[in-house]
Amino acid sequence: MEGDGIQVERRDEIASLNSSADEVSHLALDIGGTLIKMVYFSSNSDWPIDDEGKRSSNEKGSKNCNFVNGRLHFMKFETRKINDCLQFISSKQLHRYGGWHTEAPVDCKNVIKATGGGAFKFADLFKEKLEIGLDKVEEMDSLVAGANFLLKAVDCEAFTYMDGEKEYVQIDHNDLYPYLLVNIGSGVSMIKGNNRVIDMLVGDIYGGMDYSKIGLLSTTIASSFGKAISENKEIEDYRPEDVARSLLRMISNNIGQISYLNALRFGLKRIFFGGFFIRGHAYTMDTIAVAVNFWSKGEAKAMFLRHEGFLGAMGAFMSYPNNGLDHLMSKQLVEQLPKRACCPKHEARSPLLGDLTENGSIECSVQLCL
Repeated sequence: MEGDGIQVERRDEIASLNSSADEVSHLALDIGGTLIKMVYFSSNSDWPIDDEGKRSSNEKGSKNCNFVNGRLHFMKFETRKINDCLQFISSKQLHRYGGWHTEAPVDCKNVIKATGGGAFKFADLFKEKLEIGLDKVEEMDSLVAGANFLLKAVDCEAFTYMDGEKEYVQIDHNDLYPYLLVNIGSGVSMIKGNNRVIDMLVGDIYGGMDYSKIGLLSTTIASSFGKAISENKEIEDYRPEDVARSLLRMISNNIGQISYLNALRFGLKRIFFGGFFIRGHAYTMDTIAVAVNFWSKGEAKAMFLRHEGFLGAMGAFMSYPNNGLDHLMSKQLVEQLPKRACCPKHEARSPLLGDLTENGSIECSVQLCL
């Protein structure tokens, strides 16, 4: 079997998973300190095979090719509950379908691609529990490869978010590079909190007014934890959720500024942010976007990704040999939907166009050539 590749044909996101009867191929993992991200392809014998791709030819002659319809699945597990991940892999028999072209060591039944620090830390555990080896893929390379694939192959993958408005961006494949990719790990969950009771704002200094001369709104943070210092209070005097929100705001502001300074160094105007730190949180995205916009004076743009947390796993998935990814992306083999149906300016979260912060899948085809 050779010349197999991924061809994304539709961008429908589906919340449910397929039954265990589905045939699985190409499983890849990104094992981080907080989360384990998983990508795998599944097909079902009941699903039709595309007639258009049944035969293709090359200079040496012709060969039989089938485009097998299926789904590209995205799953995540907490690293501290790694046994849940192992159980899922075992229950779905995913460990029997690692890579089509990778030879397994003598003491393993199969090998799967994996990236992240956990690929080293938990290698023995995967061998002991599932009898599979982890073929380590360089983490930075995986992140970049995953971002490149998703930006080229999935419609409406990127979007901007500022002042509560979310707008999808149509990426010109011929004008994608160069860009800065900022991957922010470590999952964060924010439920409630008010940083304004802890942070010193511009309005606190200027009597509730904006400092319009340099473009600072009254709600702009002048000093993180400023009120805690000026009011001579201890951190224990504040609600934990307010402290957490102040920290999140401070971290996000710094990420935005540092990202822009790196973009400035290399003359870049486009910055993509990924990683499960963001997780589609409006507050985090808005803070980062406002910081980039402020420090760049509107010249640079912060953009976010629907599959933000799966870049590494997607890149590891694409590292299987002979997957034909570059060839498919160069030909832009993607079903382009009418503009009115894609990239709405304002979008409520839905199973079809929502951010993939939970488990889901994309309908696609894999080309299998004999």
